[in-house]
Amino acid sequence: MNGPANSESSDIQEEYDDQVLDARRARWTASGTGALLALAGLAAAALRLSGSAPALVPAAYGLGAGVCALAAVLGSRGRTRRALWLLIAGVMVMALGDQFD
Repeated sequence: MNGPANSESSDIQEEYDDQVLDARRARWTASGTGALLALAGLAAAALRLSGSAPALVPAAYGLGAGVCALAAVLGSRGRTRRALWLLIAGVMVMALGDQFD
């Protein structure tokens, strides 16, 4: 029975599978990017803390790293839009902290 109904249901199943893969890819991307940016922010905070930078600079890097870590957690739980906005905010906080140097 390879009628039009069977063909239509396989098309629907393929579309559903594509959506599942897209969602999984978005979760992995958000959590991986958040973790990477959090580690980079912590490393930058440690380097700036050991230098002669004002105290506000490593604090901004640490705060930005914390926001990016939160974005990684939200991304792994499927909240990818919120994770994206938190990643943007975390990087902006780190960039703002770099301006005080």
